[in-house]
Amino acid sequence: MAPVRTLLSGLLGAALLIPVQPSAAADDDGRTVDYRGLRVTLPADWRVVDLDRNPDACVRLDLPTLYLGHAGTQAECTGRAAAVRADTLHLEPLAGAPERADIPTVAVDSRTTLREAPPRSDSNELRYALRRSAVMATVSYGTTPDAVRRVLARARAAATPPAPAPVVAPAPVVAPAPVVAAATAGGPGPRSAQEPFKGEGFDACTAPIQKAMDTWRAASPFGAIGVYIGGRARACAQPRLTARWVERQAAAGWHLMPIWVGPQPWHNAATGLSTDPSEANGQGREAAEGAVDAARSLRLPAGTVLYNDLENYTDRATWDAPVVAYLTAWTQRLHELGFRSAAYVSVSSGVKALSAHYHQAPQAMPDVLWAARWNLSASVGDADMGLAKGTAKWAGPRRAHQFRGDHDATYGGITLNIDRSWVDVNPVALAAKDKKPRI
Repeated sequence: MAPVRTLLSGLLGAALLIPVQPSAAADDDGRTVDYRGLRVTLPADWRVVDLDRNPDACVRLDLPTLYLGHAGTQAECTGRAAAVRADTLHLEPLAGAPERADIPTVAVDSRTTLREAPPRSDSNELRYALRRSAVMATVSYGTTPDAVRRVLARARAAATPPAPAPVVAPAPVVAPAPVVAAATAGGPGPRSAQEPFKGEGFDACTAPIQKAMDTWRAASPFGAIGVYIGGRARACAQPRLTARWVERQAAAGWHLMPIWVGPQPWHNAATGLSTDPSEANGQGREAAEGAVDAARSLRLPAGTVLYNDLENYTDRATWDAPVVAYLTAWTQRLHELGFRSAAYVSVSSGVKALSAHYHQAPQAMPDVLWAARWNLSASVGDADMGLAKGTAKWAGPRRAHQFRGDHDATYGGITLNIDRSWVDVNPVALAAKDKKPRI
């Protein structure tokens, strides 16, 4: 996580809180953009995406971009994890901006000073509700927010003096719940993430619009949905991911699979996992705490299974030990906090690593194994999971198999880019599972 937040706060106060004539125009070279009272000068490599004109555009976090307007359907989103996180800025009208639960939001009153430091962000994203300018500014960054700060530092008022900006109702401040050592009750909230489920599920890079969810509930074979709730390697923003969205899907009967995209087995300062197992252990605990913060903000109850997305790797000599350290630490910390653990891993890498070390720490192994093997077999049998025939590892309702990746699917006339999985999970039974199974 980037430590420099007070400097960012000051620059936001100086550069963004400037009332100018509302517009959405750009200079001839396309590098200076006016939007609803803010004039922003961009680096040469930044894109500008007008979401009002292109509602299908994806709010991607892996390309340097200025996004303008409320996010639409995001039908163009693909991919799930980003090897490189970019610096982005998303400006949208404060009126109608969603009440995001997955990243912290700070309400700002002054036009010149951002007085309070933002809360911790485990997903390298922060939101500022600029109430006097009636703009919501979402900052996303890679290793540090320096590039975004430079963009904001160059912001200037437009030439035409504006009318006074209206004062609008503040967006609520959404801060993660404090993580405590002992398990805490999840409180009232959707229970579908805790219900047993056996059947087909899908995941998409961003939470689908409600029309898509309702149509697919009636017309598709799916009963479960994986939704990405945060993490430093998440590839797409989640403008619709609110506690209300979660509640509506649960009420409609969807089984929810909350997914955290933490550090990955690749070499990158912002999104990479440490090759040192002791440091990877700390990253696992940190990821668990971030995931629990997000889950609580979405009002998911204690006992919910939280899935850690850890992508495939080929250099097992380098990554097996830190991957096992990371996922066992993730599991142990989730158990301490009252949640259950799952790991999404590839049959050719992560499954092999966890299976090989299972006997060393069976109690610290993920409660659920979600194996990626795109063989088009909708099954959680041993062979499809990459496990030895007849093994008791992750036996019973403790398995999911992603059997087809990254493709477009259409049901009821609505197309989404998805991955498909067969899921056999009973979260309630996980708490009582045998801690020393036959292996």
